[in-house]
Amino acid sequence: MQVKNLVTLSLKTSPDYQKNLEGFLQQLDSIEDNSLIVAPEVCLTGFDYENLDQATTMASEFTTKILQHSNNKIVILTMLEKKSEQVFNMAKVFADGKLVHQRAKAKLFKLGDEHKYMQEGDENEIKIIEIAGVKIALLICFELRFKELWQKCEGADIVAIPAWWGKARSEHFRSLTQTLAIINQCYVLASDSANDECSILSGIITPQGIESRNGNNPCLVQEYREKEIATMRRYLDIGIK
Repeated sequence: MQVKNLVTLSLKTSPDYQKNLEGFLQQLDSIEDNSLIVAPEVCLTGFDYENLDQATTMASEFTTKILQHSNNKIVILTMLEKKSEQVFNMAKVFADGKLVHQRAKAKLFKLGDEHKYMQEGDENEIKIIEIAGVKIALLICFELRFKELWQKCEGADIVAIPAWWGKARSEHFRSLTQTLAIINQCYVLASDSANDECSILSGIITPQGIESRNGNNPCLVQEYREKEIATMRRYLDIGIK
């Protein structure tokens, strides 16, 4: 496949996991082939700590279903998953009907008590992966705040950010995602939850820092222009290859 479109989703998560899954799959099916899609962090369950066993048990079904609906597409999201009796917030990258990459969230948000329920992943697993000729880096929500992790994204064509970002810090999310695109001269696809407590600032930012936000649109689509990355890096050469 060849990536032609970039897509950010802005979805509300309900307590009904099956309803969330069905709505998500319907959204995937409505998106054109050859799209790279980023969904909000834990959009299928939310941080449902009271029902954590049920949420983690559902991860296997979620994965199977998304595999079936990701043909000719790249889909990026996170889900809660249990491994060796420990719970992780796992980022998963599906491409053309296959699970091609996964890693656990390396920086847990202590203000949200994430550290009380989950284990941190290894930040050494944060790296650029290449799919269909596109170099993709992935930061999960709170990881966006760590400048040393931005360096791990240097050279990526696209940085994907699944997030559940608090409304009280909305301007931080807007500023950080735009600045990351400018500094790394790449596209940033940031998808935040549309739940009331979140920023609702999903959006796509170009290598020039031009931002488009979903607003009330649950599905924002923009053409992927690979040449825009090369043009920006030639125009202002700061050593990014």
